[in-house]
Amino acid sequence: MAEKKFEKAMSELEEIVHALESGDLPLDEALKAFEKGMNLVKFCSGKLEEAERKVTMLVREESGKVDQVPFEIQKEDVE
Repeated sequence: MAEKKFEKAMSELEEIVHALESGDLPLDEALKAFEKGMNLVKFCSGKLEEAERKVTMLVREESGKVDQVPFEIQKEDVE
């Protein structure tokens, strides 16, 4: 699959889901759409995992040790 933007891939995936949910596709087209959708899911999952790794923050503990922790939004940050 050519390099795609995450948003474009998600949009394509939504279109495929709607087409499959409609039940109007012939079986062979539905299978092709399902296969394309699964490839888009893999692509999007990979992009999300990549983004999660990039959003990892380094935190220095009291002992001076540097540790990696996943980025999490604190409730007070949202309110």
